[in-house]
Amino acid sequence: MEKKYQVFVSSTYEDLIEERNVVMQALLELDCIPTGMELFPAANDDKWSYIKKVIDNCDYYILISAGRYGSVNNNGVSYTQMEYEYTLQKQIPTIAFLYKDLSNLPVGKSETTEHGKKN
Repeated sequence: MEKKYQVFVSSTYEDLIEERNVVMQALLELDCIPTGMELFPAANDDKWSYIKKVIDNCDYYILISAGRYGSVNNNGVSYTQMEYEYTLQKQIPTIAFLYKDLSNLPVGKSETTEHGKKN
């Protein structure tokens, strides 16, 4: 039986829905199992503990990053940043798709808060 690789797809959400869908579809076409926050069931665990459990079961991690910092925890750190740093710590192979020129991003895909712009 051929192994199917599980791939965690990480990004800010609302601004990159289309990009996430393209990556998820490509992974499915490659017979991979994509996972990400939009696929998470309601859980009793706190959000970060659950995310780490899912990442621990993944073979690869894909980051899609553009002009938003994303939703933050109580310490002001975005979940996207925490996911990325966690995968580095766990040495999970990572691929990042970064928007090349942030000055050309549409306003709807750009950070609007000072905290987000700073990070």
